[in-house]
Amino acid sequence: MAQQHALGVALIGSGIFIKEEHLPAVLKCPSLAIKALYSRSLASAQEAAGLIPGLAPAAPTVDIYADDAGPGRGYTDLLSRPDVAAVVIALPITTQPSFIEAALRAGKHVLAEKPVAGDLETAKQLVKLASNCQGDSSSPTLSIAENYRFLPRLMYMREQARHLGRVTHFGVRVMTLMPETSKWCRTSWRREPTHQGGFLLDGGVHHAAGARHFLSGPENRAVSVRAYTDSVHETLPPLDTVVAVVRTASGATGTFQHSVGTLMDSFEWFAACEQGSVRSDGDVVTVKAKDGQETTRKFERVSGVTDEVKAWAASLTTGSPEPRLAPEEALADLEFVDLMLRSGEQRGAEMTYELQP
Repeated sequence: MAQQHALGVALIGSGIFIKEEHLPAVLKCPSLAIKALYSRSLASAQEAAGLIPGLAPAAPTVDIYADDAGPGRGYTDLLSRPDVAAVVIALPITTQPSFIEAALRAGKHVLAEKPVAGDLETAKQLVKLASNCQGDSSSPTLSIAENYRFLPRLMYMREQARHLGRVTHFGVRVMTLMPETSKWCRTSWRREPTHQGGFLLDGGVHHAAGARHFLSGPENRAVSVRAYTDSVHETLPPLDTVVAVVRTASGATGTFQHSVGTLMDSFEWFAACEQGSVRSDGDVVTVKAKDGQETTRKFERVSGVTDEVKAWAASLTTGSPEPRLAPEEALADLEFVDLMLRSGEQRGAEMTYELQP
């Protein structure tokens, strides 16, 4: 009975994240029903669709659309289907905005992978379009998938930091080496990126979102930044390292260190507050009170995408927007990283944030 009332969705793209994350997450969500799948190539679309029987044996067969699938089987044709109310889009960064725009203009709800766009100007235009589309409860909505805001360890960190008083210092240190053999490096648009920052933007908005999520509250919004950037490995163009100092509205200072070109291995987040501190190191979160008492909690390693898709589906069925998927938040994530890259271009010049809520 639940399936009869499920919202019809189409998956747009057939890359790594669609196959490994979005496809299983949508199939697990009882309020969503996959009707179709689109990719630029028919072979790629068929490969992705071929995974469905193994993930959900009882799921009905989905219709395939592709640029080379013949008449009546293109992206525009898919968007004309009345049984498809929403789309999940995960395409290369510079390609994705035009697909988002087409879906919104066709009246479809959109959940699009981060970042919202490859540059701030395009991102602003998309957010404005989504806002202009709003009218009544049946109007199409734009949500930007940011699974870091659904990671249990960062959600817990945010909750604990709220009880420890004013944030005085904070830091993010995500350091690793992205090998040429990585599945992410093998995608052509990442090997030869046309968007600024390369991996520093692609993955950097994740870390920006995580930092902004646990630094909640207007007093903790970023107001300025100075940064240096570097290219250590020629296989990771155009940049692979950024080190930044961020200042918040309250006057607190923090560091943001992100590199995919180092032999150092670190995945750390921390917030020092007036009444204690909280630190996430890998899967373990440590809370330290002012008196020195410590508590630790280990979290299961999950992507957060299943909860993210469920939250998106709930927002569509109830008509209540999910704030963690708001395009304005994604725009702020993009600006958070964009100004670091711009500062790096100008050898550490101070940049002022304007889009942080």
